Amino acid sequence: MPHSDSPRPGTRRDGDPRWAELADLALVIAREIQFLGYRDPAAIPLTQTEGTVMRYVNGHDGAAPSQIADATGLQRTNLATVLTGLQRKGLIERRASPQDGRAATIHGTDRGRANYALVRGEARSHDLAFVEEITAAYRDAFTAAAAEVKDAQGRVHTVQRGRR
Repeated sequence: MPHSDSPRPGTRRDGDPRWAELADLALVIAREIQFLGYRDPAAIPLTQTEGTVMRYVNGHDGAAPSQIADATGLQRTNLATVLTGLQRKGLIERRASPQDGRAATIHGTDRGRANYALVRGEARSHDLAFVEEITAAYRDAFTAAAAEVKDAQGRVHTVQRGRR
């Protein structure tokens, strides 16, 4: 739902306080979901960074660590620490790359995929409690806007990474 005063795509929004408010609201919502915890004792808790990496790995099984770092915005040294933690939890495994046996690829394990599905299901059930208070039109508008922001971030980050 663009407003008539919305800047055209690709223009800078640094001076628009609505973007800071949007970022703050997104963080508040994410924290609320995370702080609710899990009801299912089988759920393996993840940090926000671990969750970000698992989300990427679940959608890009067999990705190289450099691809994961680029996609998630993590420094490679920080990613290495996260991957080690996820591997210790049994959620991912490293395999030799079929193209270059010296390089590794990252794969979700059955336990990792099951935990990801469980954690997402828990988040959905938490969401239902407050989402039911919002009309379908607002939910749809919010989902569309959040998806557009996510896609725009990906486009901007890709351009910025290309300038390094």
